[in-house]
Amino acid sequence: GGGFRLKRRIAEFHDIAPERVTLGNGSNDILEFVARVFLAPGRQAMFARHAFAVYPIVTQAQGAEALVVAANPGDHAMPYGHDLEAFARALNPKVAVIFIANPNNPTGTGASPGQIEAFLAAVPPQVLVVLDEAYREYLEPKERGDSRAWLERYPNLVVTRTFSKVYGLASLRAGYGLSSPATADLF
Repeated sequence: GGGFRLKRRIAEFHDIAPERVTLGNGSNDILEFVARVFLAPGRQAMFARHAFAVYPIVTQAQGAEALVVAANPGDHAMPYGHDLEAFARALNPKVAVIFIANPNNPTGTGASPGQIEAFLAAVPPQVLVVLDEAYREYLEPKERGDSRAWLERYPNLVVTRTFSKVYGLASLRAGYGLSSPATADLF
């Protein structure tokens, strides 16, 4: 149940302590863990208009409010993608969690590493940012940010990954989250 060997291998792969790895039944489980711990009535979860369907579901399940941010317009270089500047402008004291899929599901759009890091730097430390990288392997290597390094600079960051997309292990439903030890301990 604790996935000791899998946690150890994931930790070795990412050069991170095993206590910073959370296993889930796909990365959806990690998204649900985040919602259960950090969302409640009176709190908000922020995500883009065209975002992964699980974000509004886990938000509603906890009685929290969804703060849906308009996506980039259709004529933008990244049409219907995350407008992280609009995310930053929408921040308010009720926002507890921000979900960002990169690349985004279902639009396939992505934010550059520079855009993501600038956004992370703008988010108050009490707001948890979930960087959902379920489709990371489909990005060109130069388009992938160093989310592992960001974990060291932003303790309010959770990075989620899954084996069910690029590795074809959908029926296995193995996913994981990387975070600070304090955050992982809450799950």
